[in-house]
Order: sequence, then structure tokens, then C-alpha cells
Amino acid sequence: MNPQEKFVRAMQTLPLVGILRGITPQEALPVGAALTGEGWGLIEVPLNSPDPIQSIALLAAHQPQALVGAGTVLTVQQVRDVHAAGGQLIVSPNYNEEVVREAARRELVCLPGVMTPSEAFAALAAGAHGLKLFPAEMISPATVKALRAVLPAQTLLLPVGGITPDNMTPYRAAGANGFGIGSALFKPGMTTVQVHQQARRFASAWQPA
Repeated sequence: MNPQEKFVRAMQTLPLVGILRGITPQEALPVGAALTGEGWGLIEVPLNSPDPIQSIALLAAHQPQALVGAGTVLTVQQVRDVHAAGGQLIVSPNYNEEVVREAARRELVCLPGVMTPSEAFAALAAGAHGLKLFPAEMISPATVKALRAVLPAQTLLLPVGGITPDNMTPYRAAGANGFGIGSALFKPGMTTVQVHQQARRFASAWQPA
């Protein structure tokens, strides 16, 4: 299954990206297993984590059914490094045309961060597979609704930042297709039991709707 097929499947089943900021290679495998055990198929290791490329390589090798990759991807070289490690997902806090085009050239799924219609349309034109609406603390459900009204109907919108099981519903009603979940899901030092619990809480909050 190629990266795009994994992405489509995950977006259809549980469209939540697990953002493992600060994770170490020693934590990667048990945490990854905890997430996939709860049905999560999208896993992101931000590149400002300790030894992130090793964590990505481990997760990609041991969780081949999941779409594993990197967050905080800022340069073309970082895209190449993630690809070399077996990563298939490129997530950025910003829109950088060169990063998006390099990811697309390597057939990786790319979710650049945007806040405005101009950034959104530019990212889609460059080949983005979806849009990370970041930071969601500054992008209200009303803003998501406004973006949804002007963007192509098939555009995938994923708010990221401050998302909890309690505030997902209004974003979904406004047109969000999924979410990126960070510190509410994982913080360094959490036990696998705690990760399981948080992953289940978010999955349960998504499913009933």
C-alpha cells in the first residue's frame, strides 16, 4: 500500500494524526504500538524531538500499516532525510512551496500548515494532500467554515493546536475532516497505558459523531 492509499484509508477510519513531540527512540515502539492498537493510522514525529529520524525509522519498520512520518519539516533536505528513513508523511507548521513540491516529487503525503486562503490555495497548487490549520487556537470553527466555503470541496482540513475530545465537535460541524493531536495525546515520560487511554478517549470522541 502506497502512502496515498494509507492516507485515504486513515482519513476514512480515524482521521487523527498522533503528534509525538519529544519522543525518544526508546519510547517510539511501545507508544507506536499503543496508538495503532487503538486504531490510529497517522503518526508524526516532530523533527525537534530527540533523534527523530531514528524514531521515524523504527516506527516505519515496525508499524508498516500506519502512515508514519515527520512534523516540523522546514527544508527540502529534511524531506529527503525523512524519506530515506522510510517516513511517508511530511507535516509542517508553515507553507513552504519547495518543501511541498519535494514531498510530492517523492510521492509522500504532505500536510503544510496554513492560516489564510492565500496560503491554502498556494499549498494545494503546489501539491499538498491536505491542509494543517495551525494554530487552531487562532482558527475558530467559524474560520474553518469560511475556508470550507471557498476551497475546493475535496480539500481535507485538519485543525492542529489545542484540540481536545471536548472541542472537536464544533470544528467537525464547521467542516474539519480530522485533527492533529499533540500534548493532549502524548508527552515525554507518559506510560504506554496512559497513551492507550488518551488515544482511546480521542478515538471515542471522534467515532460517535
